Amino acid sequence: MSEQNFKSGFVAIVGRPNVGKSTLLNRIVAQKIAIMSNKAQTTRNKIQGIYTTKEAQIVFIDTPGIHKPKNKLGDFMVETAYSALREVDAVIFMVSADMPRGRGDDFIIERLKKADAPVYLVINKIDTVHPDELLPIIDDYRQELDFKEIVPISATEGNNVEHLLETLVNDMPEGPQFFPDDQVTDHPEYFIVSELIREKVLQLTEQEVPHSVAVVTESMKRDDHDKIHIQATIIVERDSQKGIIIGKGGKMLKNIGTKSRKDIENLLGDKVFLELWVKVQKNWRDKRRDLQNYGYRETDY
Repeated sequence: MSEQNFKSGFVAIVGRPNVGKSTLLNRIVAQKIAIMSNKAQTTRNKIQGIYTTKEAQIVFIDTPGIHKPKNKLGDFMVETAYSALREVDAVIFMVSADMPRGRGDDFIIERLKKADAPVYLVINKIDTVHPDELLPIIDDYRQELDFKEIVPISATEGNNVEHLLETLVNDMPEGPQFFPDDQVTDHPEYFIVSELIREKVLQLTEQEVPHSVAVVTESMKRDDHDKIHIQATIIVERDSQKGIIIGKGGKMLKNIGTKSRKDIENLLGDKVFLELWVKVQKNWRDKRRDLQNYGYRETDY
C-alpha cells in the first residue's frame, strides 16, 4: 500500500460504567494498559491505546464511565469523557447485552446526538445472552440514534473484535502515522504503574475501600543488575482505610505489592523491586491541589 493511502484517526470509547470499555481496549492492543475492576468508575483519565497495522493506525481513547458526579473528582471524570467527543474521528458507544437500556444510556445518547463524528453502537458481552435476545436489543437502540453501524462483540472472548477493527479502519480518513509501530499507549510508564497498583487495591479490598484511593509512583530507578526499583504511595482519605490497606501484620499491603509487581514486570519486561507506602490525605477528591498532585490536571480537558 502506498504512503498516500495510509489511514489514521482517533476513536473515543464511551458508555456507562462497567460495560467493558477497558477490556476492549486491552484486547485491541493485546496488552494490559487500562485497569479492570468490577467497581464503577475505575477509569479516571483518558487512556490512549494505539492499534497499528501496515495500512492504518487508530488511537483509541477510553473515557471514564459517564455518570452523575458527586464531587470534584467526579466532575473531572465526566468532563474528561465529554472532551474526548470533541476531538475524534469516530465514537464507539458501548453497551452491555446483559443490562437493559437505562437512564444512563439515554443520557449519553442525548450527548451523542450533538457529536460531529459518526457513532458506532458496540453491544458487548454477547457471550452472556442467548442469540435470540440480541435482535430486540439492536432494535431498541436503533430507534434512539442513527448509528453508523451496530457491532455485537464479546471483548472478553474476542468475538467479532476483528470485524469491529476492520470496519473502523475502512472509515478512517487518510492521514499520518502518529506513533511508532511498537508503541501501544501514549501514557508514561509512571502513570500505568500507578494504575496497575490502584487496580490491585480495588480488587483485593473490594467494598471496604471505595474510590477514595489514588496511587502516585514517586520514583523508578534501574540498578546495576538491571532490576527496576519502584517507590509508590497509596493515598486514602481516612485512617480506617489506611488500616484496611496495610492489613493485619502488613499482610494486605504485601499482597497488593506482590500482585502489582507481577503486572508491572509484564509491562516493563524486567525484574521489579516494589516498595509501597500508605498515606492519609483527608477529602483529597474535593481539593483542587490534591487532584492536581495525584495526576488529575485541568489541562487534561
